[in-house]
Amino acid sequence: MDENLNKEVELGIVKISDEVVEVIAGLAASEIDGIEGMSTTLVGGITQILSGKKNLSKGIKVTVDEDKATIDIHVVVKYGIKIPEVASKVQENVIKFVESMTGLKVSAVNVFIQNVVLPKEEDKNNEKQE
Repeated sequence: MDENLNKEVELGIVKISDEVVEVIAGLAASEIDGIEGMSTTLVGGITQILSGKKNLSKGIKVTVDEDKATIDIHVVVKYGIKIPEVASKVQENVIKFVESMTGLKVSAVNVFIQNVVLPKEEDKNNEKQE
C-alpha cells in the first residue's frame, strides 16, 4: 500500500488556484434560496460589463494558508428573507462544496451582506393576481 502512495506522490504536484476555489464558493453560495447574487467592486462590475462575461468569482476572496482556506463572500440578499438563516446555509454549503471538490480544509466562511434587493413591480403584480 505504501508503494502505491509513493508512486502517486512522484507523479507531481497538484495546485488548485485561488480563483478555482472562488468559483466553487460562488456557485455553492448562489444555490441558496434568498441569495440574489454576489456583490462586486466597482472595477469588477465595469470589467464584467465591458467583457460581457459573467464572473462567477466576483465578491469572493479566498486566502489559502497551508491546507486551510478562509473564504470571504459578499452577497446580495432578497428582501423578506431571514438573513442569519441564509448566511448560515451559505456557510454550510460553501464548506461542503469546497472541501469535497478540492480537499482543502475550510477554516472560516465569512459572509458579508452588502445589499438587499426589493421585489420588482412585475413580481408584485404577479403575486396580487394569484
